[in-house]
Amino acid sequence: MLQAAVSQGGFDLLADGRVLLRHRPDAPAIAAARGDPEVAMVRGNFRLADSPEPVPPLVRCTPGADGGVLLASAEDAVQLRVSVEGNRLHLAASAPLDRLTIDFACRPDDVLWGGGEQMSHLALNGRRFPLWTSEPGVGREPGTPLTDMASADGSFAGGDYWTTNYPEPTVLCSAGWALSLAGSEYCEVDCTQPGRLRLHVWSGAVTIALFEGQPADLTRQLGARFGQRPALPEWALGGAIVGLKAGEASFDRLEALLDAGAQVSGLWCEDWVGIRQTSFGRRLFWDWQWNPARYPDLPARIAALKARGIRFLGYVNPYLAVDGPLYAEAAARGLLALRLDIDAPYLVDFGEFDAGVVDFTNPAACDWFAEDVIGKRMLDFGLDGWMADFGEYLPTDLRLHHGDPMREHNRWPVRWAEVNARAVASRGKTGEVLWFMRAGYTGVQAHCPLLWAGDQSVDFSRHDGIGTVVTAALSSGLVGNAFSHSDVGGYTSLFGNVRTEELMLRWYELGAFSPVMRTHEGNRPDDNLQIDSTPELIRGFVRWSHVHAALAPYVAHLVDEAQATGLPAQRALFLHYPGDRETFTIQDQYLYGADLMVAPVIEAGAEMRRVYLPAGEWRHLWSGKDFGQGWHDVPAPVGKPPVFSRAGSAFAPLFGKLAR
Repeated sequence: MLQAAVSQGGFDLLADGRVLLRHRPDAPAIAAARGDPEVAMVRGNFRLADSPEPVPPLVRCTPGADGGVLLASAEDAVQLRVSVEGNRLHLAASAPLDRLTIDFACRPDDVLWGGGEQMSHLALNGRRFPLWTSEPGVGREPGTPLTDMASADGSFAGGDYWTTNYPEPTVLCSAGWALSLAGSEYCEVDCTQPGRLRLHVWSGAVTIALFEGQPADLTRQLGARFGQRPALPEWALGGAIVGLKAGEASFDRLEALLDAGAQVSGLWCEDWVGIRQTSFGRRLFWDWQWNPARYPDLPARIAALKARGIRFLGYVNPYLAVDGPLYAEAAARGLLALRLDIDAPYLVDFGEFDAGVVDFTNPAACDWFAEDVIGKRMLDFGLDGWMADFGEYLPTDLRLHHGDPMREHNRWPVRWAEVNARAVASRGKTGEVLWFMRAGYTGVQAHCPLLWAGDQSVDFSRHDGIGTVVTAALSSGLVGNAFSHSDVGGYTSLFGNVRTEELMLRWYELGAFSPVMRTHEGNRPDDNLQIDSTPELIRGFVRWSHVHAALAPYVAHLVDEAQATGLPAQRALFLHYPGDRETFTIQDQYLYGADLMVAPVIEAGAEMRRVYLPAGEWRHLWSGKDFGQGWHDVPAPVGKPPVFSRAGSAFAPLFGKLAR
């Protein structure tokens, strides 16, 4: 229960006696301003700037009738009302103020986590995180060749440590509390100063929910806040989903993998809608219906695969290419976002082709896309899943049916998730169809059954390679997302950066110990190794697809656990070991449920890796050797990534079979 207590000319925000915020005339914790934003977007890459107009500080504090307080400037020209309701803190500034800065009190050694799906850093300490859904960037490390080349055309497409498809203004503190902002306005989480968590929000009114408990309790509470986790379909756990985009030839390649002994649960052909070749690589034709020229007799193919226990998956996103028939239909019905200057659809440049934005603030557009596009053209056609791509690109200089694009931008992935979930529910297939998203914001948790970590580079790079998918799963799992996975093999291949056989084999290992194991051919499939390119890659894929299938009973247990408790499948170590500070900043290994410790190899050429094991006894999966608490240098040749099972696990017999 929160309490605002007037003290020393200011006030303290208390939670069961703990001071979370301390505002004083000479040391204000809350400030207000008027802003003047500038937003630039190039192909989903954004840069935001602001020129705030200073206003007098809030130096006067008087008790409010509602148990809150009223803050005001010396001359009462600026006022801000602070009120509390249960575990919620409400702040509302007088018009026309539209910027609020709030400083929460931490201890200097507290560790902060959250921020949505973060790729580079699990612990937020020492850094500032702008929260605005966008393309994450290529390389994500300014000053390195890959990042600088991606940004050389002025698009800032190289990204940075904080750019992400899925930001979220939710933060957990190791001291035993968490906060989560309502609303979707641009926000910055500033953790640069020890002992302070600063929130800067582009709004004059903010509601913040606060929670108390150990990290696992906080994750459960946040899960309850965002809603019941959708379950993964059982069929998706029983082997790998093979991603191929070779048109009709995809079926022959699948048969070759099956003949080699692969355990396959699905065939994912994102090019079922046709392709568009661009300088970026092999992309798709953005009109969301079957392309018979590329996939002749696809309905019969889908039915034949399903009879053999293999599902067919496709691809969709919330934009429509101007040269496709669905764009013309949506435009004629008035279902697209419009330009500011004339009543014509706003077009977004997606790199050598333009597309219209389906306006999900228009109920008619949601109905049409859920029923006529996903319902009839995908579900009724026979698809059992799809990549629900994009969601980050909503510009701010357009007209929507309802609402301000600045506030709708972060909300857009949630609206997109709602449309997909509604379509699936309309056919009674919730929990049976597997669809997955990369974009998100607060609220997406209740709709999307599975995240994927976006478009990693096909390499071992620190901020955009294989290791970032571990950080992504751990960070997103803390804020209510139960299930995450990645493109096995990575996606982005640019400027001569191509896959190595070692990278592919290591990504197999990681994919097998993920809730869903799904491969991807990437943006330039002809330039890169694929899962069927060499005998060694085929053998590796066969082996790890069987490991993934063998783990299905354990993953089914994790699905049930997520439904019951809100805990994610892939867990930061401190969720189960909150008293062990050594676990607080570990982001390159994870607990897979409570009973497996997975330390994937994410460095090129590594044959050994350092692994931390918390309290208890842990059995090395491949050797059967027992290890105790502490740091260990563990052999990690290709094919034997460090994986340990917890002593006393009810699944010990299953884990023991994996090494055979």
